[in-house]
Amino acid sequence: MSIGRWTEVGRMDELARRDSPMHRLDARAKALTTIVFIVVVMSFPRYDIAALMPFFLYPFVLVAVGDLPVGFLFRRILVAAPFAILIGIFNPLLDRTPRLFLGEYAITGGWVSFASILLRFFLTVSAALALIACTGMHRLCAGLERMGLPRVFAAQLLFLYRYLFVVAHEGSRMVRGFELRSYGAGAPRLRVYSSLLGHLLLRSMDRGQGVHRAMLARGFDGEIRVLRGESARPVDFVFFVGWTAFFVAARVWNLADLLGRVVLPGG
Repeated sequence: MSIGRWTEVGRMDELARRDSPMHRLDARAKALTTIVFIVVVMSFPRYDIAALMPFFLYPFVLVAVGDLPVGFLFRRILVAAPFAILIGIFNPLLDRTPRLFLGEYAITGGWVSFASILLRFFLTVSAALALIACTGMHRLCAGLERMGLPRVFAAQLLFLYRYLFVVAHEGSRMVRGFELRSYGAGAPRLRVYSSLLGHLLLRSMDRGQGVHRAMLARGFDGEIRVLRGESARPVDFVFFVGWTAFFVAARVWNLADLLGRVVLPGG
């Protein structure tokens, strides 16, 4: 795997430096709204699919107003998709009760719940990625700390994001070095992977100690500081209240079903 594929993670910082109405919103308003969005989406029963469709509006607005690249975010979602697939892959085998009928074909509850898991995964991950891309992890963690998140948790979250792609870059360099030294030798054995992981752990620990010493030398005391402080504005309040009202309405009423009755009253 190419090094550029790993370092593409750092492009999120470049997207966060753009200037758009979505970028200018207070980080706390966007974070609270996204948290409410995730909680409401995850609260749906496992067989509900149509009721989740209106929730695509929120990540769509974040991406459109924030002028974010759809292809880049979609690739990031695909990276995490195997985890969601592993969670629900056995549902069709465990739940064979028919739930839907398409002509002569019956769709079991396992397939419906599996589709619901994938749909909720896509909604929540796309909203979280769009939040980071139009806010920046530094501003987001500072906002979470101002909302009451313990300082140590906010700092750990920031460092996890900041240096995750550095460790991935180091691992990619090790894999490339191995491929160059063993060209044509076929797939490496398990003990080779174990050795690579061990060396990656040692390099990560050494890099972490160097970063820690550099931070102490620069006077880091655990507090996340931003160059420009943020203050809540009326537009931030309207953003949070408006979207929260929409989420609650979409949770209480099936907006997709209501829209279908309006468009097709005789259906």
